[in-house]
Amino acid sequence: MARLFYVYDMSDAELKARVKSMLVESLMLKMPPEDIADDLLLFSSEGLALDSIDALELAVAIEKHFAVPTPSAEVARHAFACVTTIVDFIKSNQAVS
Repeated sequence: MARLFYVYDMSDAELKARVKSMLVESLMLKMPPEDIADDLLLFSSEGLALDSIDALELAVAIEKHFAVPTPSAEVARHAFACVTTIVDFIKSNQAVS
């Protein structure tokens, strides 16, 4: 079972590092997390060139690790653009218990 991370427990830099590690692990990327720039476009051919299956896996991983569901494909399209937008999405939507 994945460990649940709460944004109020970490700095922005720590949260970005967690998101990058989650990307590498969940999507089985063949690169170290530190090689992923905060603003690297994830679904662009100029970036990581992820596909729709990766988007689904990413949505599942975000819900599993951060307890933040992705309500629609439209939300995902904007929220999953890059690490920075994923972090903003998590911070804006994670419920504080």
